[in-house]
Amino acid sequence: MEPAEAQRREVYYSGRVQGVGFRYTARSIARQFAVSGYVKNLPDGGVELVAEGRPEEIRAMLIAIQAELGHYIRDVRETPSRATGRFSSFDVRF
Repeated sequence: MEPAEAQRREVYYSGRVQGVGFRYTARSIARQFAVSGYVKNLPDGGVELVAEGRPEEIRAMLIAIQAELGHYIRDVRETPSRATGRFSSFDVRF
C-alpha cells in the first residue's frame, strides 16, 4: 500500500473495556480487515487501539468493533494522522 493512501487512527475507548475480552475481540475483528496496528489496555482503565490502513478499511473495522463491543464502550476518542508503515500485523500489546 502506498503511504499516501494509508492513514493512522489512534482510538481511545473508555467504559467497561478491560476484563471483558475487549482486546482479543478487537484483534479478531481487525484481522478481518486490511489494517495493521495494535490494541492494548491502559493504566487508567481505557483501551488504546492504533490502526493503519486505507481509511475505508479502518472505518469499516471501527464500525464492526462498535457493533460487537459497543455495550461496553462509554466514550470513544479518535485521532487521525499519517501512517508510519511500521506495523506488519494487528496484535494485542501488553
